Amino acid sequence: DPRRDHREVALHHEVDELAQTIRRGRDEYNLTVLLVEHHMGMVMRISDKVVALDFGRVIADGTPAEVQANEDVIRAYLGVES
Repeated sequence: DPRRDHREVALHHEVDELAQTIRRGRDEYNLTVLLVEHHMGMVMRISDKVVALDFGRVIADGTPAEVQANEDVIRAYLGVES
């Protein structure tokens, strides 16, 4: 469906713009940003530290690479065994 493809491209563009805005504000003003977000690609690209929650419980805390490799995160977010 061409309309769906167009919406996906538009959403991807909006997410990229948001990531750039957050990164620019953080870097230019030396800000700490608390980001609550489900677009994991963006979260992993712009974050120095990630805390993953599962139903309000912290299941991982660390660098993006550490959190992505965490067995509890894989199980909770992908529903598969690591």
